[in-house]
Amino acid sequence: MTMRLVQLLMIILVLALATSRRVLASDPDILSDYILPQNSTTVNATFFTYTGLRGIFDQAPETFKTTKASMVEFPALNGQSVSYAVLQLPPSTLFPPHTRPDATGLLFLLEGSLEVGLIDTKNVLYTQKLQAGDMFVFPKGLIHYQYNTDPQYPATAIVAFGSASARAVAVPPSVFASGIDDVILAKSFKTDVDTIKKIEAGLATS
Repeated sequence: MTMRLVQLLMIILVLALATSRRVLASDPDILSDYILPQNSTTVNATFFTYTGLRGIFDQAPETFKTTKASMVEFPALNGQSVSYAVLQLPPSTLFPPHTRPDATGLLFLLEGSLEVGLIDTKNVLYTQKLQAGDMFVFPKGLIHYQYNTDPQYPATAIVAFGSASARAVAVPPSVFASGIDDVILAKSFKTDVDTIKKIEAGLATS
């Protein structure tokens, strides 16, 4: 077997592994038009309709609020690889750093202004200040955040996800509220145990 053929086979193997990982990390394809709820045999247009967001903009929340329309709330999304969330950020509030391992997110800012940021796998931080009408994409699996820096006015955004169940994994509680030994955390963050305990206490009361 020639060296060139070996190199070609290696490239094919790498591409196959990358493709298989991408498929496994995504929603599974379905073989039917849609998935019926358990114990259901027929549907009507109501099955494809979701009204749970009615009135959501009538009153601004006092704290950060996420309202989801995923397959849990809207069963017709099961198998469709799409879902929504409405983000409502009062003045000076934050959606802390988090990741979504199952889906890319596409944010559309409806009102206000919003600072967004993401960190890629090379630990490069990308930040942007959005105005109403702007969009920003958060690639799947990358740590990101949204921050309303305006001290007076709220911000509202809609986010579309490429998954029917785009779970969020928040970074602070995943690290500091998961039971990892304080000594390990202190050594990892090059600080002392007392500082780690203060962070844990702050998360416990937030």
